Amino acid sequence: MVTNQAYLFLIFIINGILIGLLFDFFRISRKVIKTSNFVTYVEDILFWILTGLIVLYSVFTFNNGELRVFMFLGIILGTVIYMISISSYIIKINIKIINIIKKIIKIILIPFLFVKSIVQRIFKKPITFLFINTRKIFTNFKIKIHNFLKKPKKNINIVKN
Repeated sequence: MVTNQAYLFLIFIINGILIGLLFDFFRISRKVIKTSNFVTYVEDILFWILTGLIVLYSVFTFNNGELRVFMFLGIILGTVIYMISISSYIIKINIKIINIIKKIIKIILIPFLFVKSIVQRIFKKPITFLFINTRKIFTNFKIKIHNFLKKPKKNINIVKN
């Protein structure tokens, strides 16, 4: 009985560490990608849903759905251990990795951006010229049709002999 509870306590300490990792994932994403308040609220809701699913899965898998106070103490202890020990290192390392990946992507995109700028210089003026003139032609055509339909029809009187 005591070994089973110690085993469960250890499992819920691991759950606390997983929840800390999940929390850091959202913290890293917020530091790397600037988001609006709405997206932040959605991320918070998603975090709590995922946290609840982790806890529910563990409670039903390892303790047949029975809740014990020491389980929640294990989750809190695991989260605190994670936050004190390795959270800051994981955040720093992941932010550096993501920033390196961003720089590599920028370097890879340089030739494509160069080709894009050349294509824009070549085709921008002719395409805008075509769109402007096409719009003028259709506007004039629309005005002519409108005027034609608005003209009063002449009465034709047929004189019978």
